[in-house]
Amino acid sequence: MNTAYFSHSDFRLHDNGAQHPERAARLNAIEERLKRDEIWEKLQPPDFNAASEAQLELCHAPGLIEKIKTLAQNGGGHIDADTRVNEVSFDVAKLGVGAAIGAVKGVLGGEFENAFVAARPPGHHAESARAMGFCLFNSIAVAARYAQQEHGLERVAIVDFDVHHGNGTQEIFYRDGSVFFASVHQWPLFPGTGKSSERGEGNGEGATFNIPLEAGHGDAEYFEIWNEVGIEVKKFAPQLILVSSGFDAHARDPLGGMNLSAKGFAALAGSTLNWANELCDNRIVFILEGGYDLSGLSESVSAVVRELLGENN
Repeated sequence: MNTAYFSHSDFRLHDNGAQHPERAARLNAIEERLKRDEIWEKLQPPDFNAASEAQLELCHAPGLIEKIKTLAQNGGGHIDADTRVNEVSFDVAKLGVGAAIGAVKGVLGGEFENAFVAARPPGHHAESARAMGFCLFNSIAVAARYAQQEHGLERVAIVDFDVHHGNGTQEIFYRDGSVFFASVHQWPLFPGTGKSSERGEGNGEGATFNIPLEAGHGDAEYFEIWNEVGIEVKKFAPQLILVSSGFDAHARDPLGGMNLSAKGFAALAGSTLNWANELCDNRIVFILEGGYDLSGLSESVSAVVRELLGENN
């Protein structure tokens, strides 16, 4: 398949400080692994632009955007104990959102069949008016809204297999029935949201689907649980599927307690690709979220990208 890989050297410039798990080495490890596995040269490296502030405002309050912009202009600082801004973080985060938008634009425009976005900082914890959990802006949420605003899509599905619940994505769309959000995550664990009773409100009632899990689940269990997500996605019948692709449910990850392997993540990706084939003409984009063990992260991304390329092992 014709798969695009969205990344940029500037994504390495966002710096959370020494010993922070969300670090530039994550992207280095992924790129090295893709090259070692002879995948790199098969991927299309498209050009893309940073998101505009108007595009950020599709999902974020102007006050949040100004806060991060000003903090960066003043040399940086902490949003909270885990979330930091340096002097270039605002621009890097806009570029990350732009990568997600570019991937959606390319898939919907037929430039390539699917895409993997390897950007940082991650995004799924960023709420409409709050940055948190290593995340400044919610790339996947803005990309979903972009697909609706600029391409006329009526229904977009976001599915999230990061070990941490995507509270920001849920909050942004909780009262909006046009975006379906599903998450399979460890609970209790940061950020403490994502109970099965959280199903959306108002026009969004029923368009949020959470499966919180105790620690210790492995490949086979996750595959069966992910099929439950598939049932709900098929009911929703999206015109585009976006995947919050966090790899911190890997058995070696220091921030989670799950037991997935690279093959397990590939199986989740394969299922999701099948949903896209059945429901929305293969229109699907995977966007990197967490994953902090460099070996586990890189081998898992490689396995998922093989699925995107149609190289099923």
